[in-house]
Amino acid sequence: MKILVLNGPNLNFLGIRDRAIYGTDSYEHLVAMIMDKAGADGIEAECFQSNHEGDLIDRIQAAYSDGTDGIVINPGALTHYSYALYDALGSYDTIPMVEVHISDINSRDEFRKKSVTAPACDKQIVGHGLNGYLEAMDYIRESYS
Repeated sequence: MKILVLNGPNLNFLGIRDRAIYGTDSYEHLVAMIMDKAGADGIEAECFQSNHEGDLIDRIQAAYSDGTDGIVINPGALTHYSYALYDALGSYDTIPMVEVHISDINSRDEFRKKSVTAPACDKQIVGHGLNGYLEAMDYIRESYS
């Protein structure tokens, strides 16, 4: 099983940006958590981060034919306005997809409460910190059980 974990703008600044909201663990720590879980579960995982919407869309489109079995995505701020990302995620319904947010976007700024990308996903996990990524991986793995 192959899971693609996508992270959008500013997530490379984990541990630097808004520590009170996102915590002090770095992006590298997050990637290590994901890879450790993947190894323990016998899953192949790929982590991809970009601050550029088009790069994320290109990677989602490539997942269609590269053997990806599921996508975990934290679109960052693109969550709230990227219909292009929504269209890319919604292009196919052959694999499970989970949208993850480290913080509880529903209890933050008004504009953060609306996700235009979540309807293209099977599940949304918010406010579980970095563990939300691991929960999303479990959801995808269980989708194939």
